Amino acid sequence: VSHLEMYVYEEPVLSGTDEGNLYCHHDLVLPAFPLCITWMNCPLSGQEESHSNSVAVGTMYPGIEIWDLNVIDALEPKATLGGYQHELMQDDAKQKKKMKKNPKHLRKNLTATRKSGKKSPIPVLRRDSHADAVLGLSWNAQHRNVLASASADRTVRIWDLSTESTQQTLSHHSGKVQAVEWNRFQPSVLLTGGFDGLVTLVDVRDSRKAAMVWNIGADVECALWKYSEPTQLIASSENGEVISFDSRKGKNSEPVFSFPAHEKATTCLSLSSGVPDLLVTSSMDKTLKLWDIAADEPSLVAQNNPGIGSIFTAAFSSSVPYLVGCAGSNGQVAIWDVLGENIIAEGPHGQILEKYNRAAALKSKPAE
Repeated sequence: VSHLEMYVYEEPVLSGTDEGNLYCHHDLVLPAFPLCITWMNCPLSGQEESHSNSVAVGTMYPGIEIWDLNVIDALEPKATLGGYQHELMQDDAKQKKKMKKNPKHLRKNLTATRKSGKKSPIPVLRRDSHADAVLGLSWNAQHRNVLASASADRTVRIWDLSTESTQQTLSHHSGKVQAVEWNRFQPSVLLTGGFDGLVTLVDVRDSRKAAMVWNIGADVECALWKYSEPTQLIASSENGEVISFDSRKGKNSEPVFSFPAHEKATTCLSLSSGVPDLLVTSSMDKTLKLWDIAADEPSLVAQNNPGIGSIFTAAFSSSVPYLVGCAGSNGQVAIWDVLGENIIAEGPHGQILEKYNRAAALKSKPAE
């Protein structure tokens, strides 16, 4: 059974011990194996509040579920974008026609059901839906009703959350699309990356074709915008490389920098909001690495093996930018406190990150 789990992390001083305390607060049952999530604070249609604490989840199914994180033991999501609808078994001719329109993994299930002779419900795609697994999600913080989704069906969809419907479908990739992220400073500009080896930049105001394209020569695992340079993007690939381009130099321009970050696929990238030149990378080689990319000259600062197997995802906390959360193939999550690394704590980055250290501030506060 697949779950969406919400964890709470208490730093050592806050937990009253010498070690941090990480525990699962509550969980929610999902219909299929989760592949991506994005947090949102946009209310859906029919809701009165102006903000919400929600998460959109992409799974092996083509639907996108939106859950309210403030509701414990919720039985169903607040909304589902796209996905399957169900109808009873139809005659053989109609079923064959329907199978041609569905992805391979669904055709297998339909064939098995037909051979068994059972009159079970057959999943049928809604009209407004991806046709395969959802591999990437990005919520637009400036236009809060907008969500972008990337799929194994080779498309990117732009959703209007207020109407729970697709506004645009982008088909500029020839392979599965895994990476998608909005630009924080130009909220109509979308960064995408796919299994065709292409990193693309699209302005959704005129999305007939990708405005800029770069070929990195391998499946794109992750892509993001650089905090300190809003025109600069960073992408990672299945061969472990991390590569950066500047959109001001045009399509197919030379990289600003590139380096082999890991021996296996670099699955995720994340920048610290406190020190934008600190980049963390995760990999199938089971390690996390911390890089200083100041002046576009990357250097390895520290690395960590959290013991959770191959690492599928990792990210800096947006509010506590020295904490990195990660999850791996062992089904576990872990926290890496980069301030615990002497080279960070004693260097110039440590002085900046200490300003966000709430635990240290509580420890130094005089007792009343």
